[in-house]
Amino acid sequence: MQTIQLHDKQFVPYIDAAAIEERIKLLAQQIDADYKQERPLFIGILNGSFLFAADLFRHLTIEAEISFIKLASYKGTSSTGNVITAIGLEEDLSNRHVVIIEDIIDTGKTLHSFMHELNNRAPKSIKIASFLTKPSALQFPITADYVGFEIPNKFVVGYGLDYDGLGRNIPSLYQLSE
Repeated sequence: MQTIQLHDKQFVPYIDAAAIEERIKLLAQQIDADYKQERPLFIGILNGSFLFAADLFRHLTIEAEISFIKLASYKGTSSTGNVITAIGLEEDLSNRHVVIIEDIIDTGKTLHSFMHELNNRAPKSIKIASFLTKPSALQFPITADYVGFEIPNKFVVGYGLDYDGLGRNIPSLYQLSE
């Protein structure tokens, strides 16, 4: 892996594709064990979670359903602080086990806002699977139940995460060069 450039920024290698794949397999095994007698509904948060959601879902062996919602709070390399719902959720969540699939929990604002909407739909349970978490950036009381990697408060791209639209297709994770 070598340094890459997206728009005006340089990014350095951080987590390679093989390590990502191995970690996702382990998360899928954990979720399989937790829901072996259930049929959970997975809700992927677009756009960033699409690769993580696909890979995680592909490794599950339990019966499960998946849907997507589009929420956004990023512009450039920082959060705008505003959560926008661009595509809504149509499934009935009442008495269902729900697993939210998120690409990254940064400040936690996006999920904090979304959790209120989900709880109003009376699910049996809600758990969160996040590819990345940034504990030092957290500003809202959000805890992921399934975590791919905990990372420092650095801006990252790749594996579904972007910098102004670029970088989502990179199979490894890169962090902003200092």
